Amino acid sequence: MQFSDEGYIIKSRRHGESGLILTVLTRSNGKISGYVKNAFNSKKNGIYQLGNSVSLNAYARLEEDLYSFHVDLLKAEAVNFMSDEAKLSALSSLCELCNICLPEKENIGRFYNIIETFFNNILQENWKVYYSYFEFYLLEYLGIGLDLSECAATGTKENLKYISPNSGKAVCAQAGAPYADRLFLYPKYVIEKKENPPSQEIREVLKLTEFFLNKNFFQAHGLKFPENRANLRHIMQL
Repeated sequence: MQFSDEGYIIKSRRHGESGLILTVLTRSNGKISGYVKNAFNSKKNGIYQLGNSVSLNAYARLEEDLYSFHVDLLKAEAVNFMSDEAKLSALSSLCELCNICLPEKENIGRFYNIIETFFNNILQENWKVYYSYFEFYLLEYLGIGLDLSECAATGTKENLKYISPNSGKAVCAQAGAPYADRLFLYPKYVIEKKENPPSQEIREVLKLTEFFLNKNFFQAHGLKFPENRANLRHIMQL
């Protein structure tokens, strides 16, 4: 089997003297891994950095075989992260979460567009918003989507202000007020697709996504929550 695609490098590890095992999150084929032959030479040294946008041709004799990759650089995205600790940490977290959470060889649909939007906006002042969108919609992709349509206690759709950590359902301001210190804040800017919320709101969304990713995916699968993600809010100063 053979195909061409494009995507972002999310993992790279040396294999033998001159080869690489590369994992790429692709537009049409999802997360795929393959072997790159003769990866280390002066012409190609900069291609295989995490976050770089690449085109690839993949070939395998059988579907279960490891692909052989021919990779070309589309855009050197990695340079947009290297001089900023917060951006580099966000990239590391995104790559780690994608590597652990996403299945192999499965088209991830519109979730790819969410990831692409993060990369496209990394030079913007509000880039942290797009990282928070990535984690929020990762929950949805994994089937951990929160029920934000109405209040779990009263059924009202008005004045939703909180999220229950137990049920993942919305709670209105009146019903949630007595328990406010035990609830997450409702991710209003995500629902309304706003791009310039206050930093405090971004912090609250990342607290929310961290909790549900850890509880409903990592702990449910007996996995340790990634350290580079656990430290991210501190490094991002949120």
